Amino acid sequence: MALNAKWGELFGTDDSAARMTLASASSAGGGGEGGPNLKADQGPWTKAGGVAGQLRTSASSSLTDLTTASEGVAGGTAGFASSDTLNGILESWKTRLTAVRDEGGRLEGALRSAGKDFGERETATQQRIAAAVPPQPKSGG
Repeated sequence: MALNAKWGELFGTDDSAARMTLASASSAGGGGEGGPNLKADQGPWTKAGGVAGQLRTSASSSLTDLTTASEGVAGGTAGFASSDTLNGILESWKTRLTAVRDEGGRLEGALRSAGKDFGERETATQQRIAAAVPPQPKSGG
């Protein structure tokens, strides 16, 4: 699966839905349509934070499995020329999995925080707009 398709899957968008337009520039070449087509939604950020958390959990579990599976390897291969090589590979994978685990944890917090911020800003913006725009008279029949 291509990276763009994966992001689309994670964020629930396709190419057409991911585009945004400015209120001052219409897509038909005119201008100033001003429709409410820009919205900061926290859902995709929260979902991405959840995926990062799953990555952190998976990397942590894999690190534990690797450590458990490699117990006794050094003693069992003592005297063989490949012992140092196997130990080097083991340490290399432990370093990589630790980095993935730590980055997943960092991203989880950052993405969830961004979603929360977007949601709060969207609500505040909607409240400011509602307070600034007088209610339109209802047309009666």
